[in-house]
Amino acid sequence: MTLEQMLAEISRTHFPRPPATLEQIAAFESQAGWQLDAQLRAFYLHCNGAELFRPLPEANYSFLSLADIRRKTERVRFRDKGAPPTSSWFPLVDCQDSDFVLVDTSRPGRPYPLLDAYHETYPREVRQIAASLGEFLERALSSGNQFFWLRE
Repeated sequence: MTLEQMLAEISRTHFPRPPATLEQIAAFESQAGWQLDAQLRAFYLHCNGAELFRPLPEANYSFLSLADIRRKTERVRFRDKGAPPTSSWFPLVDCQDSDFVLVDTSRPGRPYPLLDAYHETYPREVRQIAASLGEFLERALSSGNQFFWLRE
């Protein structure tokens, strides 16, 4: 499935928020100190966050708005103390109960991988669960509202 098809599915059957504006994206990138990759940019121009399968507070997959990424980064940094190499990791999906999926922004110009940040083992143990947002969305949308990386 293409990214455009997955975004259309999110609009049809899930709980997207209104799109971010180009100005909001530019302000986020300036304040965050990193640029959205092409897939993240397309996602945020389509919806500035979304819940898959169920609305909050029951959502297992809650894609953060650009503003929430900034706010939740402080919470993640409190756990990792901002130590390298985690300074390039930012929360993207709130999985509830202090669990997050992080985006690794350390390789600009390429799709950013997504990482599992389970609250009981983070930051000691972090593993890549998708090579890009597109891969993550495809697997999440076909997961039946289960954390696909826990079944592996």
